[in-house]
Amino acid sequence: MQYRTLGGTGIQVSPYALGAMMFGGVGNPDHDDSIKIIHRALDAGINFVDTADMYSNGESEEIVGKALKGRRDEVVLATKARFPVNFNPRGGTAFVPNRSGASRRWLIRALEDSLRRLGTDYIDLYQIHQPDPDTDMEETLSALTDLVRAGKVRAFGTSSMPASDIVRAHWTAERRGLLRPRTEQPPYSILNRGIEREVLPAVQEFGMGTLVWSPLAGGLLTGRYRKNQQSTAHRAQFGFRHLQDERRLDAVERLIPLAEEAGMPLNHLAMAFVIAHPGVTSAIIGPRTMEHLDSSLAGLDVTLTDDVLDRIDEIVPPGTDIGRLDMAYDTPAVLRPGLRRRPAAERAAA
Repeated sequence: MQYRTLGGTGIQVSPYALGAMMFGGVGNPDHDDSIKIIHRALDAGINFVDTADMYSNGESEEIVGKALKGRRDEVVLATKARFPVNFNPRGGTAFVPNRSGASRRWLIRALEDSLRRLGTDYIDLYQIHQPDPDTDMEETLSALTDLVRAGKVRAFGTSSMPASDIVRAHWTAERRGLLRPRTEQPPYSILNRGIEREVLPAVQEFGMGTLVWSPLAGGLLTGRYRKNQQSTAHRAQFGFRHLQDERRLDAVERLIPLAEEAGMPLNHLAMAFVIAHPGVTSAIIGPRTMEHLDSSLAGLDVTLTDDVLDRIDEIVPPGTDIGRLDMAYDTPAVLRPGLRRRPAAERAAA
């Protein structure tokens, strides 16, 4: 296994990171089986494990904690906070005040809960799961700085942060004498290359590490979802819209023969593509079964030639997204009509 430095932290991590979202009730409810998958990944040389407090309402962290007993020191452990722990991606959850967000009050409580579930006294990388527009940036950075100085967190980072917010976070940290985010965790795949325009250049400018999620485009780049074919794959039952997006499926149909010509499965092509970018430190694989993990591990030594990368660029041009992931972050400027519509009385030119 080749290891890479996680931004300017000095921490060495594997180019494949093990994502734990599928461990627990949402994916694989069998704790013993999930632990075997984690151990198999560690034995293969993966030393970077990423989870979150909201995954299966904390169950994922509990499984990871069990799996790391006796092996904690060999693992770079990352978790996230921002959403309510009882969040349901299909049906949402009832709002409970002060049980989510990026406030000092919630982040400290969320970290204590995560430490307990994970059975550890420190987190290597603590991440804000998504931006919180209702909390002042200085408030968040101040809380995270204190957690690092208390020894409970080794480094902290962000996830799904727009480039403008990344710049603002570093500006705020410098002006206020606070520690700065060391990593960013954005979505990135052959089908979603939008971060190549601003996010990846920003993280490279600030010397951040990048841990990308959904390198298989929410399952589309596994080859199990085809145009005009009914899929029986696990994710199909959740009704994700991106799995039925005609434009994305059209691109998949063009990528499959390219992978075949290159002599590799589509998922190997997809993983090799994302870790080939100089701004990407690691890419998260999220296996639900041992078969899924073994399929990913079989592609560890795959390298894409410039010719193959050029042909991918022809199918999905650099810096562009084809459709969007259902779990992708939208800024308040997109979600809140009042931020993009003048009052009715002020809309006319005359």
